[in-house]
Amino acid sequence: MNKANVSNVSPLETNVQPTQQVINDICEWEIMHGVAIKNSDGTARHCPFSLAPMAMKRHVFENLQAVTPLIAKLISRISEDYDYLQSSLVEMAKAEPFFGRLMELHAQIHGTQDAPLKAARQPLLLMRTDFMDDRVQGAKVIEFNGIAAGMGPFGQRAQQLHRYVKNQWPKEYNVWAEDKDGIAEDNVCLTQLAQGIATAARSIHAEFTDSEQPTFLMVVQDKEDNVYDQHLLEVALQEMGIRTVRRTFGQLSCQLSTGDNNRLMLQDIGGIDVVYLRAGYQYMDYFSPELAEKKCCHTLSQTRVFIEKHNVAVNATISQQLATSKTMQMLITMMPAEAFSRWEISLEEANQIKRVLAAMLPINTDTIHWFKTEAMKEEWVLKNQGEGGGHCVFGEQITERLDQLQEHEFDAWALMQRLYPHERNKPTLAVRDGEVTLVHDLVSEIGLFTAFYNDKPVTDFEGYAGYLVRSKPAKENEGGIHSGKGILDSITLVE
Repeated sequence: MNKANVSNVSPLETNVQPTQQVINDICEWEIMHGVAIKNSDGTARHCPFSLAPMAMKRHVFENLQAVTPLIAKLISRISEDYDYLQSSLVEMAKAEPFFGRLMELHAQIHGTQDAPLKAARQPLLLMRTDFMDDRVQGAKVIEFNGIAAGMGPFGQRAQQLHRYVKNQWPKEYNVWAEDKDGIAEDNVCLTQLAQGIATAARSIHAEFTDSEQPTFLMVVQDKEDNVYDQHLLEVALQEMGIRTVRRTFGQLSCQLSTGDNNRLMLQDIGGIDVVYLRAGYQYMDYFSPELAEKKCCHTLSQTRVFIEKHNVAVNATISQQLATSKTMQMLITMMPAEAFSRWEISLEEANQIKRVLAAMLPINTDTIHWFKTEAMKEEWVLKNQGEGGGHCVFGEQITERLDQLQEHEFDAWALMQRLYPHERNKPTLAVRDGEVTLVHDLVSEIGLFTAFYNDKPVTDFEGYAGYLVRSKPAKENEGGIHSGKGILDSITLVE
């Protein structure tokens, strides 16, 4: 056990560090309940976690619960506004090759303003909006996640894990919880996401008579390590009477076909009702060395076009992926609230959304000059269009990166106000690979899930579908569970 820095911990906390027996018990609980990451050799390790939950002001969380479905409604409508997507993202698409390809695919599916095409697919928006509760500005959006927005099942399991610790090991829980009297915020993310998917699956299935069960297809990466989070969702769907199958883009490129009435058919399975993409947010997902293509990634990216030309519910559509890009986030942030009326968002709703958006700026010669001569560099972060960890630049390194950018690359990047969330008011124990580390400066990123089908909420909570908390030491820039120093966490509410 790592006992570094324990001199700053109270005698009570020092004396109630959990034994290895306690840690082993909790880690085994995680593995038993599917909260695990797959190793390259086929074995599994438990997902890193905090021993006890964070505390959050009730009014802050309830505001996020109220505003996040409004954001999802806005994104849902922008994603179906084909002319706006093509016109507003054209410069970014020139600067960012991957999004340039997505825009080409988007045009293949939807046509142009002069020659529009009707897309057959039905949009199912399963979105995660990530927030940080800034010390000064309050809770603000970090980013929208419209494709491969995973770990909802793990979010629900994290809350269950902390309930288990509280009941089974109350002494340790009471010492290490940020507020031992906080009320646990129930998290039904797994069941609500499954309900949203099942609703869409049954809706599509009702239009056909070719199979007994609605069928759900998850598009996954080859050699995926986050399979257990995915399998938890599949099991929940199976319990709702939905058949589930998994395929990579490589497999789908030669297994899909068209059935009667524009039905999407999968070889050896039959009709497909829902396609859920846990891959497709990077070029590598479409790369196949066996194809030896003149135009890289053409064949597998065309698989997405083929899917969207059928009567099937899809998350994420290419439209949704474009609508949740960093550039679209910047445009939404910069436009006046009155402009939201284009998507039938009321002024009151628009103002609610605007209040949780952190400032963003485009990259151009004027912005670069301002940043170098006037900006407080620690107050900003430079972002490109990438999903996942490793796509942000901080502090003095921003100037270095800006100096490296060519003018034709500017539109692929944006400056965003850097958020400095509240640190926990007491030290926390983080558990990774069965070992305990004392963390004095843990901060949290809170992702709220929403589920909309054909622009309508499909959960029991007006579109809200649960949450995911990932915490990390404040000094660490990358907070991903897989790619950074992040750990699973949950929320207790305090007045």
